[in-house]
Amino acid sequence: MNVNTLKAVYFIGAGGIGMSALVRYFLSKGKKVGGYDRTPSELTEKLIEEGAAIHYEENVSLIPDCFKDPATTLIVYTPAIPADHKELVYFQQHGFEIQKRAQVLGMLTRTERGLCVAGTHGKTTTSTMAAHLLHNSHVGCNAFLGGISKNYDTNLLLSDKSDFVVIEADEFDRSFHWLTPYATVITATDADHLDIYGTHEAYLESFRKYTSLIRPDGFLIIKKGLELKPDVKPGVAVYTYSKDEGDFHAENIRIGNGEIHFDLASPLGNIKDIQLGVPVLVNIENGIAAMALAQIGGASADEIKSAMLSFKGVDRRFDFKLKNDHIVFLSDYAHHPAEIEQSITSIRALYPDKKITAIFQPHLYTRTRDFYKDFADSLSLLDEVILLDIYPAREKPIEGVTSKLIYDNLRPGIEKCMCRKEDLIELIRQKQFDVLIILGAGDVDNDVPQIYEILKDR
Repeated sequence: MNVNTLKAVYFIGAGGIGMSALVRYFLSKGKKVGGYDRTPSELTEKLIEEGAAIHYEENVSLIPDCFKDPATTLIVYTPAIPADHKELVYFQQHGFEIQKRAQVLGMLTRTERGLCVAGTHGKTTTSTMAAHLLHNSHVGCNAFLGGISKNYDTNLLLSDKSDFVVIEADEFDRSFHWLTPYATVITATDADHLDIYGTHEAYLESFRKYTSLIRPDGFLIIKKGLELKPDVKPGVAVYTYSKDEGDFHAENIRIGNGEIHFDLASPLGNIKDIQLGVPVLVNIENGIAAMALAQIGGASADEIKSAMLSFKGVDRRFDFKLKNDHIVFLSDYAHHPAEIEQSITSIRALYPDKKITAIFQPHLYTRTRDFYKDFADSLSLLDEVILLDIYPAREKPIEGVTSKLIYDNLRPGIEKCMCRKEDLIELIRQKQFDVLIILGAGDVDNDVPQIYEILKDR
């Protein structure tokens, strides 16, 4: 559909973090925007304030008439929506153009230069950091982010001076195959989404196909040591990166007084004495990948240094809620065993002498079934684990798959308990903590404000 003839865009799953960036994008273009989401949230309420017509009941009669002309309305849906969703079926039966979120993003990468970040984990922080670096340079950028930037309180950045667009390239449902990147980072290829891919080999093959989509004049920046053989077109420049080695890497790392400083070694120009705005270990590596994209985009060394220091992070990514002499409380979206290990390792480096407790809400029955032993290994790096029930998201229960699979495989001697989510607040009231971290991609983050109120006066 031609954007010029497009008058209205209707979103099924409007409140998803990736979908909501597109809602904001089409609102900024002056289109009528509306949609459905299953539950109200702070994000959907903000979208309504910004002009989107959103409802929460799966009901065709609630779709406003301005979204019922197939000639002028585009329907965008998320793969998490079931195939028998009443509104989706209505649009299918009435001849509307229907696209996945990733298809719409793919269209943008063919009209602008896409700077994309793919990988099992690290995507959101790295892409948000890259967008911040470019946005604060003479280059500028547009950005569709997978999290709410704490610098801008949004997941959408727009620029009228730049043809760069920063995009989080999601491998779920092979969504990233719709993209045509100008430059892409690949952060990790640990097995995930095996409900879609079946095997780790098929997962790796999907990333290999993704590398073949990079433009011939483009760039691949791949984490050194990944189990992935890229399939790039002739002309694509391939670089490696990691914290300690690769074409892009850190040197002279200094950690102390709650600060992290390091130097960037880069084939595009070294940068001395960078300070991390969010001083956690994992952000050294995320920062190296983000700075590589920013250098490819043309940002200067001074612009990059300044923006690295001013970067405030992403909501729910190593998100400190409370930090004083008595207690540290933070929330992290980590929901894969490798992410959880990174998160705990980073916390342990900051607070080596404190007791670290995590509340973990597993995300998806299939992921728990496939990785419960790996989850137990990662969580066993903690001093104490509070395990909640599995957050199902789009899935139906699987017989025999519960949080107890993880609980039973935690190392002997670790403090542990299982807790129903509805009992969590009372448990928090009864316990004492040095460092408390909430882990998971489900809805436990909704309890953060209440937990904060309990902890802040201790």
